[in-house]
Amino acid sequence: MNGHDLRRRVLGGETTFGVWASLGSPGSAELLARSGMDWIVVDMEHGNTTESELLAHLYAIDSGGATALVRPQSGERLRIGRALDMGAAGVVIPRLDTAEQVREAVTFLRYPPAGQRGVALLTRGARLGTVNHAGVAALNDDIVGIVQIESPSAADQADEIAATDGVDVLFVGPADLSHSLGVPGQFADQRYQDALRGVVAACRAHGKAAGILLYDHATFKPHLDLGFRFVGLGADVSFVNEGVKAALAAARSR
Repeated sequence: MNGHDLRRRVLGGETTFGVWASLGSPGSAELLARSGMDWIVVDMEHGNTTESELLAHLYAIDSGGATALVRPQSGERLRIGRALDMGAAGVVIPRLDTAEQVREAVTFLRYPPAGQRGVALLTRGARLGTVNHAGVAALNDDIVGIVQIESPSAADQADEIAATDGVDVLFVGPADLSHSLGVPGQFADQRYQDALRGVVAACRAHGKAAGILLYDHATFKPHLDLGFRFVGLGADVSFVNEGVKAALAAARSR
């Protein structure tokens, strides 16, 4: 649960790398965490993990030395609160299209009076009763707030979203953003590229990090050069898919 260190690094301008844990396997999540990645996102929106399996994933990632983040199924208060109570160091909030929606959602990340997160001192996210009522508010500083940019509306309002207190990362979802722009998978299209540049510019203006999930290794450097600093390098499911295909191709080419 080392969210404080990750948030400090992110807001300090460091580049960090992570991956998505999508297979629903704590063993896979631990392997990812032991790889040297800075953070691992347990994907509950599109991945196989259910809420009953989340705690095991968080234990596995913590034991591997990476920071455990969660993308819940949606951005409701209860979904976010459950992930945080179980010990997530931060939340990737999907499907927010306006700055107004973002302002509401980030209140779910923090205890009162800064936000609307429910106070329960014996949860793992509240350090299992080792923090008293007077110290709870200080835990707000440890939570990494990551908002996905997946629609033209969100991209258009990137500056206002980046200016929102509690938003630390604006995270582009390339598939959703390109599809919603009407250029599905056409990542070289000018409309998509303009949206990326707008997100990076907004983050630079407000001291936040621009994030993105990439699968093609050849795209890593161009996006880093563009200014992305919170970069997902794939997912366990993509590593398995690519690895097994490469092994079979090598064997068949003997």
